[in-house]
Amino acid sequence: MPNLQVKNMPEHLHERLRRHARERNRSMSATVIEAIEQELDRHEWRKRLAQRPETDLGTDAAGLLSEERVLRDAERQ
Repeated sequence: MPNLQVKNMPEHLHERLRRHARERNRSMSATVIEAIEQELDRHEWRKRLAQRPETDLGTDAAGLLSEERVLRDAERQ
């Protein structure tokens, strides 16, 4: 299995990582691997999302929410 060495890591980041690993009862190595996987997954998801066509709802989201709130408030009265 390949190895990765991180040089010149800021002390505050190293301490945060150590604390995070300890709180989760995991090794720092397992914690770093998980963080890298999550970031790569996040990046790939954003990339796929950017490729999707836009959906025209006919109005902006704020307008739709406002309409729903008015309807909800009318039903409560």
